[in-house]
Amino acid sequence: MMFEEKPEGNGSLIDENQLYLGVKQQANRKPGASGKAKFSARQEANDKCYLPRKSLSMYTWQEIQRHNQETDQWLVINRKVYNVTGWADRHPGGRKVLSHYAGEDSTDVFRAMHPDPDIVQLYLKPLLIGELAPEEPNQERNKNSQLVEDFQELRRTLETMNLFNANLGFFFLHLAQILVLEALAWVIVWHFGSGWLVTMFISCLLTVAQAQCSFLQHDMAHLSMFKKAKWNHLMQIFVMGHLKGLSAKWWNMQHFQHHVKTNIYLKDPDVNLGPFLVMGDLQPVKYGKNKIKFINYEKQHLYFCMVGAPLFMLVYINMKSILAMYRRRAWKDIAWVSSFYIRYFITFGPFYGIFGTMVLIYLIKFLEGPWMAYVTQMSHIPMKMSNEENQDWFSTQVLATCNVEQSFFNDWFTGHLNFQIEHHLFPTMPRHNYHKVAPLVKSLCAKHGLPYVNKPMLKAFGDTLRALKKYGALWKEAYCMHPQT
Repeated sequence: MMFEEKPEGNGSLIDENQLYLGVKQQANRKPGASGKAKFSARQEANDKCYLPRKSLSMYTWQEIQRHNQETDQWLVINRKVYNVTGWADRHPGGRKVLSHYAGEDSTDVFRAMHPDPDIVQLYLKPLLIGELAPEEPNQERNKNSQLVEDFQELRRTLETMNLFNANLGFFFLHLAQILVLEALAWVIVWHFGSGWLVTMFISCLLTVAQAQCSFLQHDMAHLSMFKKAKWNHLMQIFVMGHLKGLSAKWWNMQHFQHHVKTNIYLKDPDVNLGPFLVMGDLQPVKYGKNKIKFINYEKQHLYFCMVGAPLFMLVYINMKSILAMYRRRAWKDIAWVSSFYIRYFITFGPFYGIFGTMVLIYLIKFLEGPWMAYVTQMSHIPMKMSNEENQDWFSTQVLATCNVEQSFFNDWFTGHLNFQIEHHLFPTMPRHNYHKVAPLVKSLCAKHGLPYVNKPMLKAFGDTLRALKKYGALWKEAYCMHPQT
């Protein structure tokens, strides 16, 4: 399928407010035009597809793969070659997600991470420099072309089944759950007072609300629910900033990197947790050989239980968000995050005072930490971690993720992140459809001899600790076997 043929995509790395503004300016030659100037970006892109163009240069994979440096980045999408070097700094999803695919075929990741390629084409068109030579395969020669073709056929099937369409009622029900829990907490403390037992109870209610807010934010980051892009953007920063108290922009950039290169050292930020943890089969050995010992990694599974998980939200995520907002001078995010704290002071300040309200907030984040740490890490820490191998999209995601068995409780408790395989293959498919897709993904795995790992939740939690213990043992062995030079 050629790029001009409107391939469907999922998951936005593009600020669609900017895209629509760009279309308005192109249509009227003046910014901010309204009325009929709100001409559909998709229709404009489709019209441009059929305009005659100059013949394109032809490139081989060998030539393309040389352009994989930060200062020289080429991408291949549907056999078209794009030079994104000069535009990388303006990429709303961050420059790193582009540099991670420089010199590679990025057709599948492009379709996975963008909800409307027709709109994105308005930005890609000026970057087009050529196409693959006719004798060149669609992907690099080291990739399994049959697997890639089968996966793309699976995606087309799912699109035909309308499984990428979100049920707004499902997500607004989850939003209502969060708001009801927060209102209930206030009613309880208003009626029963701020005693110790009441405080612990409302802390639990608010912890559930915050955890479900995390899952809803995850949806908002990936899904394009509303026809008007500004509503998608507003809903996301409302959920992440006002309800959650974290920077939406920072979270997006971190999360998109995790998705495009899952469990790849130096590219997936969720893998690069040193000096706190060493993970996988390679990183512990590297640390051991180089005599790196910030902590005793042999006992890191215990540190994870007793320190890492409880402080995951309170310290690690919170501090990274604050530092990112400060360094980037992200005033909009700062305003929304401030509104989170202001809301808590207005709501609970009369009962607890300023200091007591801060203690309540930190207690909630402390309680939420283990929940989020285990849910987000149980599907990745025990799985394959490697250096860049330039595998096809399907293999990369399946080998780096695993599922947890479905049940009503598991789905609710994990925000449907128990379907990590399906979520990583189709990042912006609405989570209420994952269970429908799972049998088809499992069948494709069986056809190509790839493992489809699905386990009980308690085993998944245990495997996380067992994997950390194994990685610590690898570090210890390497540390002891290689004398310090």
